[in-house]
Amino acid sequence: MKIAVAGLGRMGMQIARKLAEGGHDVIAHNRSSEKVDQAVTYGATAAYEKQHVVSAFEGEQVVLWVMVPAETIDDQLEEWLAILPQGSIIIDGGNSDFRLTQQRAKKVEAAGSTLLDSGTSGGVWGYQNGFSMMIGGGELVFDQLKPAFETLAAPTGAYQHFGPSGSGHYVKMVHNAIEYGMMESLAEGYRMLKEGPYEGLDLAAAGEVWQHRSVVTSWLNELTRDAIRENPTLEGIDGFVAESGEARWTIEVAKEKGIPLPAIEASFDVRLASQKGDVNFATKLLAAMRNKFGGHELNK
Repeated sequence: MKIAVAGLGRMGMQIARKLAEGGHDVIAHNRSSEKVDQAVTYGATAAYEKQHVVSAFEGEQVVLWVMVPAETIDDQLEEWLAILPQGSIIIDGGNSDFRLTQQRAKKVEAAGSTLLDSGTSGGVWGYQNGFSMMIGGGELVFDQLKPAFETLAAPTGAYQHFGPSGSGHYVKMVHNAIEYGMMESLAEGYRMLKEGPYEGLDLAAAGEVWQHRSVVTSWLNELTRDAIRENPTLEGIDGFVAESGEARWTIEVAKEKGIPLPAIEASFDVRLASQKGDVNFATKLLAAMRNKFGGHELNK
């Protein structure tokens, strides 16, 4: 199928590449031409301007996957809606607040087009392993785009339609909040190994043992073990841990619903404290984990 990908960052480029190499007709657009040129080497067609994207569809229905940060999606939608023909399909694959996604879907519908939300997980490993996609919006449009989702999920990823607009981003929001708690628990545990009563414990060896059929066996522990194996003292990592919004939004909704989230709230507070200088081995390890799965910067 013909599909445009706008926003060729860490994950957007992987999506464009995976679709192009999977046999889809990909139109690649980005603010910087260098990223577009890179996508062309993977088999995509260059679109250096937004209007070039529309022209590339030659009157066919425009299908546009937008992969941009949450803070820029509104401006991007405004620009796209000004030039997209009615009947277009827009997929927001970023980490948007599901409440705002609901509003955006109405705005796109009023313009005569359709918005799907696809909470997309997989980090910098999605191209290799397959993406995990949590999708909301019209079910008929979702069915139409299944060939693209199937390509992006291969070989071991997955995708699922969860319901009306915002539901995909909602499921992804909760996923990321869980991720916060899991990361914090692992980071605190490895800190206990390092600073507990037995000096000189081999943390990477412990992680290796845990990774073989123990209850905490996981991809996240695998990445944590690898980070410690490569840099046992986490030298050169300042311990500042960013938060991208999803845990904050989850906590807001939980308070509205009267649902206690003590583990997620505690993990969120640790990140906020790290940004004020309260850092230690555990927060350094959190930063190392984020770098491993998402390619995020190790330092502020």
